[in-house]
Amino acid sequence: MNALRNLFKGKGIEIAKEAFDRTILVGKFLCFLHVTNNYICSPTLVFGPSMLPTLSITGDLVLTEKISTRLGKVNNGDIVLVRSPENPKKILTKRILGMEGDKVTYLIDPHNSEKCRTITVPKGHIWIQGDNIYASMDSRQFGPVPYGLVQGKVFWRIWPISGFGSLGEEV
Repeated sequence: MNALRNLFKGKGIEIAKEAFDRTILVGKFLCFLHVTNNYICSPTLVFGPSMLPTLSITGDLVLTEKISTRLGKVNNGDIVLVRSPENPKKILTKRILGMEGDKVTYLIDPHNSEKCRTITVPKGHIWIQGDNIYASMDSRQFGPVPYGLVQGKVFWRIWPISGFGSLGEEV
């Protein structure tokens, strides 16, 4: 035991300083991840039938950037993540089809009729729809969505590898 004490005698402060320095480094890295994930860009797993054929029903891993939405730089045709106005715990992936002031014409019930309705998107709102109108809960059901519910703009598909690349406007 004395040999062990002699080995670490005088080294205790160096070991503590090394531990402190590494803890600070890990803390900085975690802060960097937090800022990147919440304010700049984050990977997101999206799945479901509403965005077929653009996104897979079994799930795509996409990159979502958050700067454009904070600066108000999203446009018609952009795919966005939106917090559901009906269930705030859910995040929806939809395409923007109308910005404030735009007139949007949509099928009321695409399964059973060809009846259309036209609406003017109110100030501070957007109109979102899934690419697969037959299997999408979107603005046709819950109306225009407040812009503040937009979480980010999808810009790049990472997985599946066969679909790797940009997800630009495809209206």
